[in-house]
Amino acid sequence: MSIAPAVTLRDLTFEWPDGATAFTGLTGTFPTGRTGLVGRNGAGKSTLLRLVSGELRPSRGEVAASGTVGYLHQSVTLRTGASIADLLGIAPVLDAIRAVEHGDVDVRHFDTIGDDWDLESRAREALDRLGFEGVPLDRRVEALSGGETMLIAIEGMRVRRTAITLLDEPTNNLDREMRARVRDLLAGWPGSLVVVSHDVDLLETLDANAELSPTGLEFFGGPYSAWLAHRDREQAAAIATARSAQQALKVEKRQRVEAETKLARRERTGKRTQRDGGIPKILAGNRASKAQNAAGSMRATLDVKVAAAQEAVDRADARVRVEERISLVLPDPDVRSNRRIAEFEDGDRTILVQGPERVALVGPNGVGKSTLLARLLGHDGAGAGATPASSRIRTRLHTDRIGFLDQRQSGLDEAASALANVREAAPEVPDGTARNLLARLLIRGAAADRPVATLSGGERFRVALARLLFQDPPAQLLILDEPTNNLDTASIDHLAQSLDAYRGALIVVSHDDAFLGRLGIDLTLELGRDGGMRTVAGFAPTAPAARAPRAR
Repeated sequence: MSIAPAVTLRDLTFEWPDGATAFTGLTGTFPTGRTGLVGRNGAGKSTLLRLVSGELRPSRGEVAASGTVGYLHQSVTLRTGASIADLLGIAPVLDAIRAVEHGDVDVRHFDTIGDDWDLESRAREALDRLGFEGVPLDRRVEALSGGETMLIAIEGMRVRRTAITLLDEPTNNLDREMRARVRDLLAGWPGSLVVVSHDVDLLETLDANAELSPTGLEFFGGPYSAWLAHRDREQAAAIATARSAQQALKVEKRQRVEAETKLARRERTGKRTQRDGGIPKILAGNRASKAQNAAGSMRATLDVKVAAAQEAVDRADARVRVEERISLVLPDPDVRSNRRIAEFEDGDRTILVQGPERVALVGPNGVGKSTLLARLLGHDGAGAGATPASSRIRTRLHTDRIGFLDQRQSGLDEAASALANVREAAPEVPDGTARNLLARLLIRGAAADRPVATLSGGERFRVALARLLFQDPPAQLLILDEPTNNLDTASIDHLAQSLDAYRGALIVVSHDDAFLGRLGIDLTLELGRDGGMRTVAGFAPTAPAARAPRAR
């Protein structure tokens, strides 16, 4: 007996209110089991999940799900005012249970509770599994790190027992240990999963992968590495076919030109013969008429061949992937090698960031990396009730020319457009200049005028980056907190290239080892749960220090 797919899309089209089209005529099925959904930033992955969940309605076409659907937004870490019960998605049921326990027998409470009378105990067991024993359900999310927030929210999806679960970038804010725990959690997931992710390690563990692109939705059964190999083979074949088609078109065009040359030569010869009186006039006329008919027939045949060759080129070109590239040049802040930039001191040593040095700030979730950055910037970085291990590390800045991107991009006005956000940071910059910068960051046309809240995570990051780049004078220190969380692999490549060319100091918090390894890191500063710092020259997350720490 065949098993019904988890989700079926039929001729699905979605247009935003401003007329921008997310995708047109999308057709395909997500099988039961665990499927990864990949694609470039802005391809419409999050929009597709919102359509499947029912949060958005299609402009045309149909979405059919085989059971109840639960959807976890990638922006869940922004809900700093929510409680853990809200994060788990169980607050309404718990409120209804409390009301009944206090004697309120309104039927709507029983409708809300359904069969979930044991929901609180299940939630407590789930939190215990995650290592949050005894944490009250009314604890505010602002007391958690971004990784802890996401991990609890994912476990909440499991507790709610939906038939189909949609996860949007679930490992973005998780450290290496928590990412491994999420992979283990999803390995035994009780239902079907559709997971939007750029986390290669996670995608490798799933049953199937699907890619959303301008040409549609393509599915591949098997791990991510097998899909990449398949895609690379298809791309190589498509490029070879396109080159062959282009060569065939050149041949047909050359033959068309050669034929025209021959026809023109014959026509000149015929006219000269007729003029010189070499044959009777009536015979010459018949020959000219036949020659014209033959020439017309030859031209028509050759034109058909050229048109067919051009169609073959168009078909072949359509199969070749065109990867858009971020064109980004960071300003030169003119930081001399002996310029003091920042200090970190834990009582045992002082670490000095000097000149255009690059520092990777690493450590497990909850140790206080973001809090430490906030203190460095002069903010109150600790959330209510938070006691990160980094609290005893003292910091000092020696420059006020700083560019900072936090992992929540909290400086963005969600209701305003991308262009308005950039203009707010740089009111003297003309619209055309601001649009040009956004275009170089692949936010073009109508996308620049859409509210930031409707953009993908990667697009939101690039808007925040655009705001940063408009600083005048340029920042002498860039501080980036988990900059690759919402970026696709192509965008990460070009962010790394751009930062590699930056001539100021750089402090980066990241769990992405591959990204850090490309930045030319001079020093890795690892925060421990005991509140101390361990330093490693360069970037080697698992290797011992290659040379003595640069304590001063």
